[in-house]
Amino acid sequence: MLRGPGAIDLGLTVNGEAVRVHVPPRRTLLDTLRQSLGLTGSKRVCDEGTCGACTVIVDDRPVYACMTLAIACEGKHVETIEGLTKDASGEGERGLHPVQRAFIDADAFQCGFCTPGQIMSIVALLRATPSPTEDDVRRAVAGNLCRCGAYPNIVAAGVNAGRRKK
Repeated sequence: MLRGPGAIDLGLTVNGEAVRVHVPPRRTLLDTLRQSLGLTGSKRVCDEGTCGACTVIVDDRPVYACMTLAIACEGKHVETIEGLTKDASGEGERGLHPVQRAFIDADAFQCGFCTPGQIMSIVALLRATPSPTEDDVRRAVAGNLCRCGAYPNIVAAGVNAGRRKK
């Protein structure tokens, strides 16, 4: 539905809640999440799909939110790092998802800027492959850059999270 100069009303589910947003047709999912919905966990870094800091899950697939138009998500389910607490199993610290707990245990972050995208990529992997190998985790986070070089710990966290979810 058009309202205003070229903007559209868009309906989607974000972190389990149905939302409606009014956005220009060229607005990215990242801008919609951050500006329209106040969900700032997905980071804007490269804005061209090369770093993965903006990774979210759309209908069970990891996507770069900076390269995905919001309009392409009409009627879809979008999950952000903020939504993981609703998916938490209750183990460990209150509200932490098993992947978040595994990142803490493995010291898989340093500056933390890439962490939300890394975590979302591993969450998507674990849904498809509950017991991933190191190679599975490496492939899953291949599109997520870590400038601090915490890759060995990130891979360990992904493998450990698979063990934890069993």
